[in-house]
Amino acid sequence: MTGLGIDADRLLGRLRTLGGTGRDDKGRLSRLAASDADRAGRDAVAGWMHDAGLEVLVDRIGNLFGVWRAGAEGAAPLMLGSHIDTVIDAGIYDGCYGVLGGIEVIQTLRDAGLKPERPIVVSAFTNEEGVRYAPDMRGSLVYAGGLGVEEALAAIGTDGTVLGEELARIGYAGPQEPGFLRPHAYLELHIEQGPVLEREGVPIGAVENLQGISWQRVTIDGVANHAGTTPMSMRHDAGQAAARVVTFLRDRVSHANAPTVATVGCMGFEPNAINVIPSRAVFTVDLRDPHEGRLQAEEAALARYLDELSAAEGVTIAVERLARFTPVIFDPRLVEAIEAAAKSHGLRSRRMTSGAGHDAQMMARICPAAMIFVPSAGGVSHNPREHTEAAELVAGANVLLKVVREVAGLTALPNKAPAGAVSLPSQG
Repeated sequence: MTGLGIDADRLLGRLRTLGGTGRDDKGRLSRLAASDADRAGRDAVAGWMHDAGLEVLVDRIGNLFGVWRAGAEGAAPLMLGSHIDTVIDAGIYDGCYGVLGGIEVIQTLRDAGLKPERPIVVSAFTNEEGVRYAPDMRGSLVYAGGLGVEEALAAIGTDGTVLGEELARIGYAGPQEPGFLRPHAYLELHIEQGPVLEREGVPIGAVENLQGISWQRVTIDGVANHAGTTPMSMRHDAGQAAARVVTFLRDRVSHANAPTVATVGCMGFEPNAINVIPSRAVFTVDLRDPHEGRLQAEEAALARYLDELSAAEGVTIAVERLARFTPVIFDPRLVEAIEAAAKSHGLRSRRMTSGAGHDAQMMARICPAAMIFVPSAGGVSHNPREHTEAAELVAGANVLLKVVREVAGLTALPNKAPAGAVSLPSQG
């Protein structure tokens, strides 16, 4: 079985089919969580799980699971997966590659007549993108115990809908309690969404850590006044103060000898008129760093600057924390297994940091976890131009297959929390 490989045509065909599911009247792929488009995508994925001989289960937050009931009685399952919800006007690979790659790996093993020592489960987590319901990675966060299920289901979407009601409407409010399976380990196959692998000509990334993320919303209140008659020295301009924050962040991280990144991604002014000095500016700040101490230092530096700016410009500044996730160190033994699997296929690999958030960072709270990256053309993602070559997609899935074969037969990988015996429930 050393030459066992996935069915490339099956995997690539499913990626194309799912990529065509949920396009709007402008042809844009916008499969937002718990939408009608999401239902269509889930139905397709559930069908492929059935085709692979898996039992399909859904938990209360809408996470979708395909379970291969194999292995020793009570053995904790190996979990694979990612998500299938998208941003607005998305590409076809982000998240979907990990879910469909997981199904393909299990189907390949079953077709070959192999029987692992433990169950293998593929998961499609709800609302990873967080476009419709904030925060992102909601399904895996709830599954890992980081957010209560009732609170999560009560989330109000950008369109005024309630997540729990929408999951019920589309038929994906399941009976299982989130966390009903405590994994032995979790593996996530994903496109890089960055330029490093392509730039260096390396086909496989063994992801060893994931950046911490700090999201804040800043509101600056000044005084509206006439744009032509108010001298510059007498203004309390919320818009100008907001612009100073943007340049402060860019200058600070650009001159630091660290991998910190800072982004102001949303900004709005009031009254938003060409001839009126803005009375209010509201904007977001996204800070990321793989080191918790540095991330805290950048948060503190921003807070100090906002205090100084408030005094200097005569404006009032309020800050709301939207999300905060600490950096994640993935399991070293799984990272080594990914490197070894790549080498066995004659593929170069490199260790790397994930700059984006993923479901794996939530699952790492409850079990050993790691990620496999494949190149993204031009580093482009969250965009219709998102692309990975077919050969690279197949290579990544075969590396996952090799790691799964190793891990599914191991019993020595330590769980981060005692799992005990696992009894796989039925749908009813």
